Amino acid sequence: MKIGIVGSGFVGATAAYALVMRGIGREIVLIDKNEERAKAEADDIRHAVPFAHPLDVRAGHYRDLKNCRVIIIAAGVSQRPGENRLQLLERNASVFREIIPHLLEHAPEAIILNATNPVDIMTHLAANYAREYGVPSRRIIGSGTTLDTARFRTLLGKHLGVDSQHVHAYVVGEHGDSEVLTWSLVNIGGIPLEDFIKMEGIQLDNQTRLQIDENVRKAAYHIIAGKGSTYYGIGSALARMVNAILFDQRAILTVCSPIEKEVAGIKNITLSLPHLLGGNGIIASLPLPINEKEKKLLHHSASIIKEYIDQLI
Repeated sequence: MKIGIVGSGFVGATAAYALVMRGIGREIVLIDKNEERAKAEADDIRHAVPFAHPLDVRAGHYRDLKNCRVIIIAAGVSQRPGENRLQLLERNASVFREIIPHLLEHAPEAIILNATNPVDIMTHLAANYAREYGVPSRRIIGSGTTLDTARFRTLLGKHLGVDSQHVHAYVVGEHGDSEVLTWSLVNIGGIPLEDFIKMEGIQLDNQTRLQIDENVRKAAYHIIAGKGSTYYGIGSALARMVNAILFDQRAILTVCSPIEKEVAGIKNITLSLPHLLGGNGIIASLPLPINEKEKKLLHHSASIIKEYIDQLI
């Protein structure tokens, strides 16, 4: 099982490392405009193989993507001083318009997994470009709020004293400041949150909830302020998504993908919802029985994404 990664910076290289550590796939091809960077990252990761799983890791070119089952896009330009978000989007849109045809020329059946920010909008653009080549939108997937959901579960699990894998909670909407933490849906091992905290005698007041919300929403800002960029969390999230696709696990993850039906009163948008993910990409978008307050917040989040999409397309 062959995996391509376009963009060998911190996110792309960390995703490759996470794949090796978990033993996902059989062959990984790293591609970057800076070929020396791709070669160096591939060499460094390959040296970890004897301590992990027997994967082949190498640098390559677009032609080496032939027969890839999944291709991760972790390429894009950085924001320039004084540059606004729309200008950054326009430059990244140009990068994607160049990249997508190369991917589909050499790996026409691959599922494309985008991690380039702003991920919702870039995934929407990637799907538009891929549609010109007859690729269905279910095969164009963004990392969305998968990492934000993990942050929510981690922080809540820590407060409750529960393994985060048994905290079932979702972050939906934009991967950004307007994302929505769906508190009304949280359950702990199948037990509704409110019942669980009463049963265990745990205090979870509004101030604590607001603090968890803030720590989830602003996590990237704090990490970037301290070390310049985030990559361990998203690299691990990408490995989880690849695993779900390669082994057709039918996993429920808050990835983003183009949605034609109406969501929060808005149609034809790309944003994060719980999606059923398997070997052919997106299988289904799952309905969210959220409360009225959360519906309004999701509508606001969707409208922000829609505004930028309308300016670009």
